[in-house]
Amino acid sequence: TDEFTRLAQNCDAIWPIAPEFDGILQGLCQTVADLNKLLLTSPAQVVALTGDKWQSYQHLKQRHIATVPTRLFTGVDQYEGDYSAWVVKPLDGVGCIDSYILTDRQDFMAMQARSGRYIIQPQLAGQTTSLSCLFKQGRGWLLCANQQQFTISKQQYHLAQLIVNHTDDLVAYRALVDAIALALPELWGYVGIDLIETPEQTWVLEINPRLTTSYVGINKALGLNVVDAVLQLVHGDPCLETQGHQAVSIQVSL
Repeated sequence: TDEFTRLAQNCDAIWPIAPEFDGILQGLCQTVADLNKLLLTSPAQVVALTGDKWQSYQHLKQRHIATVPTRLFTGVDQYEGDYSAWVVKPLDGVGCIDSYILTDRQDFMAMQARSGRYIIQPQLAGQTTSLSCLFKQGRGWLLCANQQQFTISKQQYHLAQLIVNHTDDLVAYRALVDAIALALPELWGYVGIDLIETPEQTWVLEINPRLTTSYVGINKALGLNVVDAVLQLVHGDPCLETQGHQAVSIQVSL
């Protein structure tokens, strides 16, 4: 953090790229604000809210945005027969890190023995999608929708492939982005939104106020310079004229 502060002092604008867990991204954004420098991403306050899966769920639910049902994980007493499986995630986790699929009472007991704070959600069967967006002062711009493909190993999901800009049917996604912009007007710059789409409903899984993996394929998919678009947000609306339209596959290996 001291090194980041030293380097930031010599910059006109800063775009932190960091995970939300342990308050890392929040702390960097707050440092930029304390230095009175131009922050090219969402401010610390909304990073803290979206980084806390329990608070984020409550905030979106209160604003009538469909969000995967979420509870704080308390232990084996939550084992129920309503769903065939549950997913437990760290309260402030990133992606699939330290998240586990629970299918029986033994899984719940093993999870209960772990330290840390977790949330629990039902495992919903559906298509996993991410949205790449820009936000500013209660307005949102959808860049593209991306299909996510996961593998499962040792009770954990692992992101294996992304298809960036996999569809041009964006009407429903745009409406959702507009609703999220109004619900979280502090969001600014590039933001990723993770969804799960079931036959009955499109559910918000989480909101990531930072660069996401999909970013690396947007220029090839759309001919769009995301960094330039974010810089345009500083003084006005972004110019999002695309130079192409294709789906781009990204293999993910960790």
